[in-house]
Amino acid sequence: MQYPTLGRSGLRVSRACLGTMNFGTDPQAPTPEPEARRIVDAFLDAGHNFIDTADTYRGGTSEEVLGRAIAHRRAEVVLATKGAAPQGGGPNSRGLSRLHLTRALEASLRRLGTDYIDLYQCHLPDPDTPAEETMAVLDDFVRSGKVRYLGCSNFTAAGIVTAQWAAQRTGGTPLISLQANYSLIMRAIEAEIVPTCRQNGLGILAYSPLGSGLLAGRYQRGAAPAEGSRLAQWAAMPSPMARSFVSGLLAERHFDIADEVAAVAAELGTTAPAVALAWLSGRPEITSVIVGPRSVDQLTAALAGLAGSLPEPVAARLNVVSQGTVAPAVNGQHRAA
Repeated sequence: MQYPTLGRSGLRVSRACLGTMNFGTDPQAPTPEPEARRIVDAFLDAGHNFIDTADTYRGGTSEEVLGRAIAHRRAEVVLATKGAAPQGGGPNSRGLSRLHLTRALEASLRRLGTDYIDLYQCHLPDPDTPAEETMAVLDDFVRSGKVRYLGCSNFTAAGIVTAQWAAQRTGGTPLISLQANYSLIMRAIEAEIVPTCRQNGLGILAYSPLGSGLLAGRYQRGAAPAEGSRLAQWAAMPSPMARSFVSGLLAERHFDIADEVAAVAAELGTTAPAVALAWLSGRPEITSVIVGPRSVDQLTAALAGLAGSLPEPVAARLNVVSQGTVAPAVNGQHRAA
């Protein structure tokens, strides 16, 4: 079992991180509490220690379910959660302000039933709040003992640098991690975000490693997402951003990549998800891969995929077919050389 340090810190985390977005207590939750507890125990029993949630998952019930599941094993867990997402309709019920983050952290601690969070992350950027304010209140959380380490999610390269400079100017605690969407069909972070993280001491946590299920063969070229699937739910949302995400994900070039993953899986006698996860776990820029299983069986399969490796010619072949998903680095005039 490997436990690399997370970014420029001494915090050691497992190469697999258990994502708990599916955990909840509502009837529509993909993973009800009894199965969630079995997943958590199986994950920890296998030697992994890193678990991630957020205050917005399943209306906060993901945190509640996870808190009860780890109550008897809290010392074994590197517990990560996130704040910033809307928690109500008020003007101060979202973002990275001192007011909202303080409320969000206290609510997460209550739901998780713990005195401290190991990794507290800014879930989304907030262009309306000065970075100095955000980094100062996060530093207060660390100094109070309620938080051990700080991270961010979905930040741009510029946002990462701005946050680190703000922490430095205020004598505060820097960020040590970034959560980013990363897979064979989503390699945009490689051009600028990956080197920025390397230069600024952030480890990278990859979420959506199977491209929202496309790399697992859950969606078919030219066909609408099946009723009840996650993409079907997003496509039905009134949000133009959600619909745009679905149409972009189901692009022809992404199906070309998924077809190549399936072909490799057939050649190696394994599954498409195992191939996609093995490719990702072999990327040197990634500290940990977030998997979000709905069942113990899915967890077992995901962990096996992450533990596997691909022959170099196969990995190179997948690199080539997915190269078009790497966003080009740019400067003020044109693509950077």
